[in-house]
Amino acid sequence: MSFLSRLFGTRSRAPSRRDVEAELSKLEAEAKDARPGYVGSAYNRAGDVALRHKQADRAMQYYGRAIDAFLQDSQREAARGVANKIVRVRPSAVRTLCTLTWLDLAARHDAMALLHVRDYADAARDAGQEAVAATQIFEMAGISANADFLEGAADALEGLGFGNRAGEVRKWVPDGAPHAILDEDKLVAACVEAAVKSGSESLELITDDAVPADPGDEGDSPRPAVEDEPTAEDAEARTGP
Repeated sequence: MSFLSRLFGTRSRAPSRRDVEAELSKLEAEAKDARPGYVGSAYNRAGDVALRHKQADRAMQYYGRAIDAFLQDSQREAARGVANKIVRVRPSAVRTLCTLTWLDLAARHDAMALLHVRDYADAARDAGQEAVAATQIFEMAGISANADFLEGAADALEGLGFGNRAGEVRKWVPDGAPHAILDEDKLVAACVEAAVKSGSESLELITDDAVPADPGDEGDSPRPAVEDEPTAEDAEARTGP
């Protein structure tokens, strides 16, 4: 090695497409063979590799799989971290914003939940997904005792064209939703289940019909439901509009 090479170092070769594909294949195999708790990390690293090499669409798919794997392994903060990566790259990623809001609520990050629910409503309206977003936001409000979040959820519902539902949520502001979840463990479980469910095509959408006035009827209160484990197709759709 020459003196100049030792002094300044040698310029590293940019990885070829074959190198990138080999690295991604290795990480995919690692995810496939990983023990529970480590699957999401492999997909997250694959997303970083793809994004670094300007394959944004592919990165979003890997990140979506990472989120689903982290949620299955009850690593909700890791899932929040990946979701935040996605929205930095794609601020209008509708389903990711929905997932992120649920995870903010689970962590009791009320200020972030308020910010993200507004972004979610705006992105959903731009994507023509008003009914899906209204359904999710009304469910979010239905488990919340935070007055600021309820006000924000009501504003979001109104902006989505669901004025009756917005009016119902505004009634909850002073005391919290009738079926607000106060127990921390139960809140986490409900929010994570709802985050997993959020991309389901079988989601039963609400309408803007007037909501029955009796808060004692549990059938009138929105509750996140448990769904089967997400498929690979669900993961790839997570960043969708």
